[in-house]
Amino acid sequence: MAMRMRHICASANQKNDVQPYLKPMPAEAQREIWLPQVWPSKDEQVWVPQSPGVSFRPLCFHVSQGYYVNLLRVKKAGVLSRHRHVCPVHGYVLKGRWRYLEHEWVAQEGDYVFEPPGETHTLVVPEDVEEMVTMFHVTGALLYCDPLGEVTGYEDVFTKLEKAKAYYESIGLGEDYALQFVRRASNGMPSSGSYLSLHGSFLQYDC
Repeated sequence: MAMRMRHICASANQKNDVQPYLKPMPAEAQREIWLPQVWPSKDEQVWVPQSPGVSFRPLCFHVSQGYYVNLLRVKKAGVLSRHRHVCPVHGYVLKGRWRYLEHEWVAQEGDYVFEPPGETHTLVVPEDVEEMVTMFHVTGALLYCDPLGEVTGYEDVFTKLEKAKAYYESIGLGEDYALQFVRRASNGMPSSGSYLSLHGSFLQYDC
């Protein structure tokens, strides 16, 4: 009898395991993003031109927390850019190879890369690589600079979003195509990673 009860309880638990969560999601929770078949991609028009031989495919623009996730595609060899990161960056190589002049390792298909805040590096694509594609999760600003560290430009979630909006508008998809990737704190509430200051205003510490 005891063994039969254990069997009944185990069967009941298995049935409960495959049930969806039954309570409502938090009212302030943001919507998920699901993008089928982002790679490999057969739809060329989703790639936003960034510079000759360089384009990106947006996956997420989080304007409250100051980060973006995209696929970076490079179809040229040589130096892509020299830049400094003020916040962490995570990368996963989907195709091809690339390296930084400041490091000995080479990032190739299947590799994961963590780039710490404060690092400055020079991205190079080898001559024998026809196409490089890497998914990057970039928080904060990326500061373009010369060999001595003098800043010559910058890039962040807002500049990437504006470039995407302008491009999709120009090809007839409209700004809304870019806006589908935008996430922010709901209803004016702070996102996770914010706190209340002594003066009652919300401050961000996303790094």
